[in-house]
Amino acid sequence: MLSLPEYAQKLSAPQRFIMPAIDPFSTTNKELSEEEIADRFAHYDIPTDLPLVVQVSRFDKWKDPQGVIDAFRLARKQVGCTLVLVGNVATDDPEGQEVFESLCRCSDEHTRILSAQDSALVNALQRRAAVVLQKSIREGFGLTVTEAMWKGTPVIGGNVGGIRHQIRDEENGFLVDSVEQAADRIVQIIKDPKLRKKLGDKARETVRERFLLTRLMEEWLDLIGAFEASFRLRGGPNDGRRGQTA
Repeated sequence: MLSLPEYAQKLSAPQRFIMPAIDPFSTTNKELSEEEIADRFAHYDIPTDLPLVVQVSRFDKWKDPQGVIDAFRLARKQVGCTLVLVGNVATDDPEGQEVFESLCRCSDEHTRILSAQDSALVNALQRRAAVVLQKSIREGFGLTVTEAMWKGTPVIGGNVGGIRHQIRDEENGFLVDSVEQAADRIVQIIKDPKLRKKLGDKARETVRERFLLTRLMEEWLDLIGAFEASFRLRGGPNDGRRGQTA
């Protein structure tokens, strides 16, 4: 079983493709009250006076966090906004701490770099962001894209991997190939509230139709049901009951 057709190999055995999905009732995805959102923002001292641009990801070069900062700085020349990068350093990534420290040097009053494993914070940010980025230059599937789309937030994603299976460019979000494209799309979304709502509504509907656990469970059940049963007669040479007679 594979998550995407791109991972298929030349094998004689049948291959099935089942994309990941999210649990809408998890701490990361459940509905939050205004008080709960305000509490998370106050705890981490996140300003709300300007539109929020958010990326949630590991501090990993393949997530291109520096590219996000560069795109944000270009966008800020045209629109006022605040950037929040939140994530963690993967224990199996020796470069992760280095990436995080280099990003921290970019922190200022309009750029917040947070290392936090706080699902409620991620939920709050994805719900209140004007735009969420997942500017990966390499990506497996990218469930943080799914999470943000479920909350009705427009997403700008790198044109790679599983992100392309979630975002239909200009229909339910934007796909980008460069820092400059990302900056242009940030400006476009922040300046146009109607576009922001249109993309967000379509994004949520996409997740409802394709990326919730109900669909995932159906496909797993279909997969299990596709196996052929194999029956063996008791008393055969491999039964382990030797010496018995009828």
